[in-house]
Amino acid sequence: MYCVPYMYPYQNFNYGNTPMYTYGRRYYEYGAPNELVHANQFQSFRFPDSDGLTLKDYGPNPLVVNINEATKQNDTYRTALWTGTHMQVTLMSINVGEDIGLEIHPDVDQFLRIEQGQGLVQMGKSKENLNFRRNVYDDSAIMIPAGTWHNVTNTGNVPLKLYSIYAPPNHPFGTVHRTKADAMAAEEGHDHGNDGTPLVDGKTPDEWVQFTEFLVKKGLEDVKRGINATHILQEFILMGVLTGKGYSPEKAYETVEEWERTGESKLLQQSKNR
Repeated sequence: MYCVPYMYPYQNFNYGNTPMYTYGRRYYEYGAPNELVHANQFQSFRFPDSDGLTLKDYGPNPLVVNINEATKQNDTYRTALWTGTHMQVTLMSINVGEDIGLEIHPDVDQFLRIEQGQGLVQMGKSKENLNFRRNVYDDSAIMIPAGTWHNVTNTGNVPLKLYSIYAPPNHPFGTVHRTKADAMAAEEGHDHGNDGTPLVDGKTPDEWVQFTEFLVKKGLEDVKRGINATHILQEFILMGVLTGKGYSPEKAYETVEEWERTGESKLLQQSKNR
């Protein structure tokens, strides 16, 4: 536990004449520097690599993370850090002289925050008329309304590090684009793994089969219990939709079962009783 006293003018212990007051102190309890906390599990996860965080998609579970540190550590063009039902956080690193690429999100509001470097932001109602131009630097925040054409260009001499918040999510759960070319290929539907295997939302077909194995087993259990096929199909199609929204298969199963159990979905209750 660290004690952080109120100090004036600066919290700098090299100033011998800086007054330190022992009253009105605030105490903060810190874990390891590179630590990420899942609130739903009430424990801290210390990362094995002391140089940084494990960057992956932790959504939709509760999460606390040093976003400044995570953003600066990221070296990929885009990595999804958290994907929920209504919001998504991604980390981005734009190389010197490169840009995000002129784009528009018709139904998504976007927030960007610069954590390293400098750049130029351009926005407008049409891609031929980007009449909004601003220089941005470390700590700059950028708000992009839905339906606005926009681009961010790295005008500095170091990689431009930023994070983006989309509401609602704009990329599939677990998205990782190591380069801008990878991102463009994924958007065109030509994303491939290192061995040439086509990727769908970041996973190979076999990885998707393995990912949904839990739901398959649960479905077979329902078949053995004699539950009618209409109800089984309704449930597991719904679970597949939730999985595509970022739910884990286990969470998707629990959610749909709760809809039926609590009566939030009367149609599920009706189809089960046929």
